[in-house]
Amino acid sequence: MTKAELITEIAISTGFDKTTISAIVESYMSHVKKCMAKGENVYLRGFGTFELKERKEKVARNITKRSTVVVPAHSVPAFKPAKEFKAAVEAVKPGAKKATKK
Repeated sequence: MTKAELITEIAISTGFDKTTISAIVESYMSHVKKCMAKGENVYLRGFGTFELKERKEKVARNITKRSTVVVPAHSVPAFKPAKEFKAAVEAVKPGAKKATKK
């Protein structure tokens, strides 16, 4: 599902117009990004947690130049689903994925 499809679905289910829903979705995503950029996790009870995970410094290889590169320690965003979310997804049978439009 794309962001546009999500906005359409929410607009249909709530009765609000798409421009209002679009502004809400954009604002939500902006606030999540701002919080995470400040180092804060975002907890949504029953849905999940947007959290920062720390990656340690490591040595990697540049295979084209045949040299090693030190990748510094850094944070990466991650999503950890809530138990209810996991249970709902696990209930879906393998191969039951809905066909997507391209």
